Amino acid sequence: MTINDIKNLLDAKVLSGEELLGSEVHTACGSDMMSDVLAFVKDQAVLLTGLMNPQVIRTAEMMDIICIVFVRGKTPDESVISLAEEMNIAILSTDLRMFEACGILYTNGLGGHAK
Repeated sequence: MTINDIKNLLDAKVLSGEELLGSEVHTACGSDMMSDVLAFVKDQAVLLTGLMNPQVIRTAEMMDIICIVFVRGKTPDESVISLAEEMNIAILSTDLRMFEACGILYTNGLGGHAK
């Protein structure tokens, strides 16, 4: 699945990383706890979260997460978006709740761990 597929499935807005929309994503994780992300996420992943601080971007960069989807219509401030741009991470925002967004991605073939 590509980041563009995720954007379309979740009816999400691209906040940064338009040039990354063709990138492949292999797994997904929905969490507001970065310790869980550090413990369970594999590379080439998408992170769905409602947490909007720079630590989310730094965690994503450490774990080779290539896309972050902010749920519940949240939009991070410009400093978070700029940091994501520096680290080459796509940022999307969807009005869906995390449970719904994760369910949509799962039912469309995006699993929670590498196969």
